[in-house]
Amino acid sequence: MVLGADSAESTGRTLTARDAAMDGALTALYESGGRQPGRGGSGRSAGLGASAPSVARWLGDIRTYFPSSVVQVMQRDAIDRLGLSALLLEPEMLEAVEADVHLVGTLLSLNKVMPETTKETARAVVRKVVEKLESRLTTRTRTALTGALDRSAKVTRPRHHDIDWNRTIRANLKNYLTLPGEDGAAGTGTVVPERLIGYGRAARSVRKDVILCVDQSGSMAASVVYASVFGAVLSSMRALRTRLVVFDTAVVDLTDQLDDPVDVLFGTQLGGGTDINRALAYCQSRITRPADTVVVLISDLYEGGIRDEMLKRVAAMKASGVRFVTLLALSDEGAPAYDRDHAAALAALGAPAFACTPDLFPEVMAAAIEKRPLPVPDREAPA
Repeated sequence: MVLGADSAESTGRTLTARDAAMDGALTALYESGGRQPGRGGSGRSAGLGASAPSVARWLGDIRTYFPSSVVQVMQRDAIDRLGLSALLLEPEMLEAVEADVHLVGTLLSLNKVMPETTKETARAVVRKVVEKLESRLTTRTRTALTGALDRSAKVTRPRHHDIDWNRTIRANLKNYLTLPGEDGAAGTGTVVPERLIGYGRAARSVRKDVILCVDQSGSMAASVVYASVFGAVLSSMRALRTRLVVFDTAVVDLTDQLDDPVDVLFGTQLGGGTDINRALAYCQSRITRPADTVVVLISDLYEGGIRDEMLKRVAAMKASGVRFVTLLALSDEGAPAYDRDHAAALAALGAPAFACTPDLFPEVMAAAIEKRPLPVPDREAPA
């Protein structure tokens, strides 16, 4: 199928009614000039206009003609290309859109100017997306982290099925014995396990502290959404004590709202500058058990604060025993734009910075809790 303004002339075939409607929906968004419906010489219906009714009709059309994944891309392009953010402040418009993570980010950026008549509809849209994300991510996250917590709690008198044989063998290599073979020849050897090392079982008490420190500048919208969902999942686990801190040039602790990620999201304010050093200073002041603490900084590292102080804080936290993780993004978008100098400086401190997808995040957290190497994607490692 070939769609476009000159499709009939170039192919010699006329578009059917459905194909013509699809062509019209695409032309309204992507044809330069954005002609208004019903105007212009050719009579083709192009352009979205500036009215809510015409945009609402267009949103209905694209949901009829295209799959959900394409609809989300077209909605995103309409907001970016045609400046339709203001129309999202109308309840009837919100009810017509296909909700996804990027739409949530746009709504959060409009939160401060959103009229009261729209806020409840906006919260319903955000909650719909959050619930879908929770159903996708919760089970995998809880499973991965529960296993990591069990394995990180080493005990010296484990039950047989809890023995960690790799650690036990390494700890008892000095007890290696060579057994005599037939006729006095050297035989096989064995390790005598005088000391057993095994996995503990995560108790009801808190075993690890997790601090999520999230950059809420405008470029980090999707990361803020995912971090809020993961924060709620982590806070529901008894063996973890989770703190969620968001920042731009100011620092806001949203830990008390973690039971509802929608409240967390509406407590953020996307946009503004970035002061990573100030945010890390706050997080550092809340650390009481360094050896049992994981700090996850989620930021593109474009620092507006004091760079050297930021690096000193990271070095000090690591020296005290904190496991420090830097994620350049927490989203499905792949490698983001980020400050390569700062990423390299963190890597030199032993805190590699890399982009992380939501599906990889449970594995990253499990590795951090167990204090083993992080699963850093090679293609994301900063140069």
